[in-house]
Formats: sequence, C-alpha cells, structure tokens
Amino acid sequence: MPRWSELKRFCERDGWKLYKDTDHYFYIKTFNDGTIKRTKVSRGSGEIHPRVWQLILKQQLKVTQEYFNKNI
Repeated sequence: MPRWSELKRFCERDGWKLYKDTDHYFYIKTFNDGTIKRTKVSRGSGEIHPRVWQLILKQQLKVTQEYFNKNI
C-alpha cells in the first residue's frame, strides 16, 4: 500500500493544487469541462489502510492503480 507521503507527491506531480494546509493537506484539481476533484492527505508517515486506499483511488482521485504508480 502507498504511504501518505506518496499520495502527496502524486497530487503535486499530477497537477493538483494545495488549497488548504491544516492538520491535513487538502488538494483540488479542476478540469476544462468544469469537473472538480478533491482529496485530503494525512500528515501521517505510515501506509494508507487498504480499504481507505481503494476509496481514495475510486472516489477521490478517480484513477487506476497503474496511473498512480506511474506518477509518484
């Protein structure tokens, strides 16, 4: 499973913008068609729990594991 730091790096490399920096990092990505994606990244250093990771991929990032792996 990826670590929180890898998710943060993915967001930065994939064109997500940091819009809030509190106890978590909050990222947003806006597309030309008006679609908006949001995700939040823990400041923790550990691995993301597998069930949580699957939800992040499917509901927030909306990318495949392969796409994520190529962009971290």
